[in-house]
Amino acid sequence: MKMSAEEISQVLKEGELEKRSDNLLQFWKRKTCVLTTDSLNIYADTQKRSKGKELKLQSIKKVDCVERTGKFVYFTIVTTDNKEIDFRCSGEENCWNAVITMALIDYQNRKAIEDFKTRQDNESASPGQQERRMARAP
Repeated sequence: MKMSAEEISQVLKEGELEKRSDNLLQFWKRKTCVLTTDSLNIYADTQKRSKGKELKLQSIKKVDCVERTGKFVYFTIVTTDNKEIDFRCSGEENCWNAVITMALIDYQNRKAIEDFKTRQDNESASPGQQERRMARAP
């Protein structure tokens, strides 16, 4: 199951998020974000969308630590190398954490189906291996 270019670049959500900076003071900086079916793109400049950072869904382990206060929803994206990236969004907006989580689940499901079909194709291509497996079955 190969994903078409349309699927890959389909925009799921676009808008503003605040990201906590990595420096010592950890200020919240407003970023323009675009969530697609395979990545979260983070831009510093709303107009030009230059110098964007792309966070691929394959490199996200989970969306964690969701907390709602009066004004904001805070959440953390944990990457596969255990790096934590903190975000917050306005409580009135559609919650980014839920949309990112659903996109991550959808991506993982598509990847699992693709892996399964690839494994199935490989097994059907080598009949000798299938015969050996059948011989071991009770």
